[in-house]
Amino acid sequence: MKIYDISQEVFNCTVFPGDPSPERIRMLDKRKGDVCNLTGIKMCAHNGTHVDAPYHFINDGKKIDEISLHKFIGYAYVSSHEGAITAEDAEDIISAAKRADEASWLEGRESYRRILVKGKAVMTEEAARVFVDNEIFLFGNESQTVGPEDAPEAVHMIMLGSEVVLLEGIRLSAVEDGVYFLNAAPLNLGKADGSPCRAVLMTL
Repeated sequence: MKIYDISQEVFNCTVFPGDPSPERIRMLDKRKGDVCNLTGIKMCAHNGTHVDAPYHFINDGKKIDEISLHKFIGYAYVSSHEGAITAEDAEDIISAAKRADEASWLEGRESYRRILVKGKAVMTEEAARVFVDNEIFLFGNESQTVGPEDAPEAVHMIMLGSEVVLLEGIRLSAVEDGVYFLNAAPLNLGKADGSPCRAVLMTL
């Protein structure tokens, strides 16, 4: 089994424009005579590699601690794409994932439920509706936001409104297209709108 770390290092991560950057706080330091080294962290829940809960854009949406871990952990399909993801592109990605599942000896794999897009891709509203109609659990991308950076709300409302969780800020350059086992479990942050995560992919 090979494990791919698809997460960003937190203190040097990419930050969405306007969000604060993570800060490392040295709380205790053995070099100064303290009993141990102790690090404090100050950061936004959406820094670096992170997941969005519906509550991020929807006031009565589920918060991160209310979402089943089943959505974040399971088989996933990686597909390369550059530019806008159209409805046709979304259909092609879903179809490719389903064909891969049908060709597998593992029954009930359903990698199409968790889609990860490799490359500088931007979700369109039309594509978001295709993914929602196919009842995916999770959508992941390399950008810090799933929609256009200057107008992210509409795409988020479509996907989070149907309780599709969003995994943003992943890094897939070392990963080939295909099926993997994903673990993108968030921190258990009660009442939060999102959470950092250490996302990994594993070969079958």
